[in-house]
Amino acid sequence: MSDEEPLAEWARRREERQAKTRGRMRAVPLGSGPNRGAHVEPGAPRAIEEWDGTQWVTVGVVPDLAAAQTLLYPPQPEPERPAEWDRPALGPGRGRHRRTAPADDGPSDTAAS
Repeated sequence: MSDEEPLAEWARRREERQAKTRGRMRAVPLGSGPNRGAHVEPGAPRAIEEWDGTQWVTVGVVPDLAAAQTLLYPPQPEPERPAEWDRPALGPGRGRHRRTAPADDGPSDTAAS
């Protein structure tokens, strides 16, 4: 906070900054020893904590890393594709200049006559 900035302006900016992070969640291993990477003890229970703007608050406990990941990172629904995105299938061949192949009527006898 600078000397020229009013306290109300600083408080407003601080509240906006904290509001962006409020509600974030994390999983903390409840295993023995200090907190380490999540991959170290994947079978250990996890405390689910949520940031309330000033501190982490415990909101629940899950049995292992897989359950924590399911809770923290739910699958996102696939966006529906508009109908205009569907294109007709390309013809046989390679490259972008594909054409439909001529009909094959069998061997030609014009050269043998």
